[in-house]
Amino acid sequence: MKKICLVEDEKSLSELIQMNLEMERFGVVSISNGREAFIRSKELGEFDLVILDVMLPEVSGLTICSEIRKYSNVPILFLSAKGTTEDRITGLKLGGNDYLPKPFDLEELLLRVQNLTKNSGVQENKDLNVITIGGKKVQFDTFEVVDLQTNVSISLSKKEIELLHLFAEKENIVISRDEILDKIWGKDQFPTSRTIDNYILTFRKIFERDPKTPLYFHSIRAVGYKFTNSAAAQA
Repeated sequence: MKKICLVEDEKSLSELIQMNLEMERFGVVSISNGREAFIRSKELGEFDLVILDVMLPEVSGLTICSEIRKYSNVPILFLSAKGTTEDRITGLKLGGNDYLPKPFDLEELLLRVQNLTKNSGVQENKDLNVITIGGKKVQFDTFEVVDLQTNVSISLSKKEIELLHLFAEKENIVISRDEILDKIWGKDQFPTSRTIDNYILTFRKIFERDPKTPLYFHSIRAVGYKFTNSAAAQA
């Protein structure tokens, strides 16, 4: 059974959401106070999904999200009465995966929950040696990409392989530019975000059928990037 932590201070809404989630066979733990959720942020990272209200008593959902991201890549769905583009971008930049403005339709909430929990629980401990993207096999240990139709291989640089590995580990999760720069280049190097853009362009040339309409490597405006490698994309 998938486990969801619901952090929502409006009692009637929390009860309604919990009831509907449990009807869909999710296990639900509810928290109504921002400070309690903040204190338990490491524990929240062990759930399959966190549904997080932005405006909470004592500690905001945005602060809680930032704290959770220190420990876990658990999918986070923001709920908020503040639904402007700027608010959504802020939530995504801080590590949220989706943002649903209030008031919302329960069916839409449940669909978003289903999408976010579809692949949860498998992202954290991926032991990746080989993956296939668009008919090309990436061999992380040899730094090679092999076309499965022609058997032609090309070599990638260490940074290219490291970045591909990060995307594979966080498949379907939006990764901010700052996180990529920190994890791939570290704090002692100072590349620009344009550096990442150039790597993404390279990946699109290698893996995408049409680099102008990418299926795998997506740029999320003003936020970062997302890698998707679904069966539908492979078809």
